[in-house]
Amino acid sequence: MPLALLALAIAAFGIGTTEFVMMGLLPNVADDLHTSVPTAGYLVSAYAIGVVVGAPLLTALGSRVPRKRMLLLLMALFTVGNLASALAPGFGTLVAARVLAGLPHGAFFGVGAVVAARLVREGRQARAVATMFLGLTVANIVGVPAATLLGQHLGWRATFLVVTAIGLAAMAALARLVPYVPLDERQSLGRELRALGDRQVLLGLLTAVFGFAGVFAVYAYLASMTTEVMGFGESAVTLVLALFGIGMTLGALVAGPLTDRALRPTLYGSLAALALVLVAFRLTMHVPWAALVLVVLLGAVGFMTTTPLQMLVMEKARHAPTLASASNHSAFNLANAGGAWLGGAAIAAGQGWTSPTLVGAALAVAGLAVAVTAGLLDRTPKGASRVVAGSPLTGRSVSSPSSRASGS
Repeated sequence: MPLALLALAIAAFGIGTTEFVMMGLLPNVADDLHTSVPTAGYLVSAYAIGVVVGAPLLTALGSRVPRKRMLLLLMALFTVGNLASALAPGFGTLVAARVLAGLPHGAFFGVGAVVAARLVREGRQARAVATMFLGLTVANIVGVPAATLLGQHLGWRATFLVVTAIGLAAMAALARLVPYVPLDERQSLGRELRALGDRQVLLGLLTAVFGFAGVFAVYAYLASMTTEVMGFGESAVTLVLALFGIGMTLGALVAGPLTDRALRPTLYGSLAALALVLVAFRLTMHVPWAALVLVVLLGAVGFMTTTPLQMLVMEKARHAPTLASASNHSAFNLANAGGAWLGGAAIAAGQGWTSPTLVGAALAVAGLAVAVTAGLLDRTPKGASRVVAGSPLTGRSVSSPSSRASGS
């Protein structure tokens, strides 16, 4: 795999850390800024709003910017947003800083996925995209627990200063390792919008909204399930979250080769497995060792859905894939917000801490239904829907790092 993928993974590590670390820092932030934990929870939503808005907006604004330069600009905005978070004097400014930090998230992964696919030979594009996403999964194993621990001992502002440093390191790696990737001569905002409006692209985005919501219906309440149902103490929460991150990493490693081999079957299988694992999790949550195994499996099958969904929208919008690729991350964040809301609604209705598992299973089944419907409606001749040599995703006209300065 090209070293450029390492640079993309480092950036993904920083993005994943800042996205999820706030959940563990909410009590510290609430105490320091003299607000309640539920109110501090808006900081999680603020980041998600930034992602949903920023993914299509920044991608559209940068539609004619060379991709390497675009990646650097997006990572610079991410770094500024985290520095602003560290220096925020009050709650309102911290909310604004979190929105700012979230704005480049979806656009970065959207552009990064297109770049990653172009860096490797045909038949390995999904593995390249999955490699970039490994940075996001490793963040949940190492970055989030370490940053949470740092914030608890040195203050939450120290956490965002460290993430700022990660952002600077990612910019250096991108500048050094990512080659110049030329824009398609025919690329334009109108072309990107037309590709985004393709029926198969829209069904892929809808699959992401429903299917991935099944993961977050449970993940958002995993800490409470750990103490209230599994019977562990608060000190075990970090371990359980790390196990979920290990599962995510395993899922990403498996999803790449499987998606390269058979995209739609991988998507169908992962969504079906997600529904089954969620039901099994509900049934075994009172058995501590079994619950821990299911946490790993939940992370694995949940994240296995991301690579085929990313590749699906990129392939169906293959002549102008960047906006569709970025919009997929808006869909994932809508799934995060919607799944957490529906899972919380079940708990608030008195259904108990295990009820989000059934909500998540129902959402996974809904996502599977949309995916299967899309497959049945896809009239593309066999093989033609795959990314093909010569398409904008696999063009080989990239320069080596030594010649990058001319077009970065």
